[in-house]
Amino acid sequence: MELVLELLENRQYKELKTELENMHPVDIAEMLEEFDEKQVLLIFRLLGKDEAAETFTEMNSDMQEMLINALTDSEIKEVMDEMYLDDTVDVLEEMPANVVDRLLMATDEETRQQINTLLNYPEDSAGSIMNVEYIAFQKDMTVEDAILKIRQVGLNRETIYTCYVTEKRKLIGVVSLKELLVSGDNRLIEEIMETNLLYVHTHDDQEEAASMINKYGLIAIPVVDKEMRMVGIVTVDDAIDVMEEETTEDMSMMAGIVAPSEDDYFVTTTWEHAKSRFPWLLFLMLSATLSGLVLGHFEAALIAMPILNTFVPMLTGTGGNCGSQSSTLIIRGLATDEIEFRDILKVIFKELRVAALVGAMLALVNGVRVVIMYHDPMLAFTLGITLLCTVVLAKTIGCTLPLVAKKCGLDPALMAAPLITTLVDTGTILIYFTIATKIFGI
Repeated sequence: MELVLELLENRQYKELKTELENMHPVDIAEMLEEFDEKQVLLIFRLLGKDEAAETFTEMNSDMQEMLINALTDSEIKEVMDEMYLDDTVDVLEEMPANVVDRLLMATDEETRQQINTLLNYPEDSAGSIMNVEYIAFQKDMTVEDAILKIRQVGLNRETIYTCYVTEKRKLIGVVSLKELLVSGDNRLIEEIMETNLLYVHTHDDQEEAASMINKYGLIAIPVVDKEMRMVGIVTVDDAIDVMEEETTEDMSMMAGIVAPSEDDYFVTTTWEHAKSRFPWLLFLMLSATLSGLVLGHFEAALIAMPILNTFVPMLTGTGGNCGSQSSTLIIRGLATDEIEFRDILKVIFKELRVAALVGAMLALVNGVRVVIMYHDPMLAFTLGITLLCTVVLAKTIGCTLPLVAKKCGLDPALMAAPLITTLVDTGTILIYFTIATKIFGI
């Protein structure tokens, strides 16, 4: 970055252009975030067509909008011509209406129709992220003809490593570039194509497409409509973006953020941060009233034995942590399709065994501590029984709530740490004082 800035300030544009050619578009996009508008525009105009299009794709939406407003119509057209269609759609979805109109004006009629088709698919569907630029063969083509077609059109396709076989636009097979290269020139595509097809439909969730690409190690997966007509492909780079987006959303949900922003942390305004965090915090604050009501019910026990209050934070904290551990593992299992709702009894049985072991060990360690510090074996016994019950309760709630949420069509991440901690806190206090009042007769 320092070298680029120095060359820019010294107006050594030839050397700067050479330096930019040796940089990856992702690195250039990250670097430009540190420069002012005038410097960004100057550097962008020094990039080659391909490099400029790739760099533009990697930029954040604010920088893209700034460039669109600063570039001439001919410059915008050059960038749009070099971008893949799915990347173009991603850019358009982030832009205000006046900017979208200007971008669409820079495309030809055919491209504009394809863009409008993609924009009409539901948000977060496979159709909304697919690329319509793929290579398709006829089953009666020879391998030699197929390779010749790849040479003719491959430069304008996002991937050439997986090609598709269609008949009257219907998907009937898949053939890899590797298979083409190792097969004889006169062999027919029909003889070497794979007919055991993996595909998604246009209205399937984008996460399902990403999951299949990840599960089966695919470079791309075909997207078909209801009549099995092929309309596009979702490539592995799109799948990575989807998985990152879904992971970010799950992490935000688990932290109690209602509407996670797709923008970077520093790009999102303070108001947007506050607005997305406030609802859950308000709900959890009000729901914590339950814990207060339970404590109020056992006020007599607290007056008789004030020392009982000393251990409330330890017990509720332990319960909340145990519940969070279980929910995190189950949410991950649901995300990777390792766990399904039908496994709920197996999950509960396993978590109960884990809870028994963990609870017993925690109770033993804490019992020794209490005897040493307070010289009261009965208090140690009370806390030990409470810890064991608390861990069992927390892990049961932590493993079942995400599964129930998934079954009800909700995001399992909603049932993560904040909500589980609140429920476990109330249950822990109730268990603790019920056991204490019985043992000590208060």
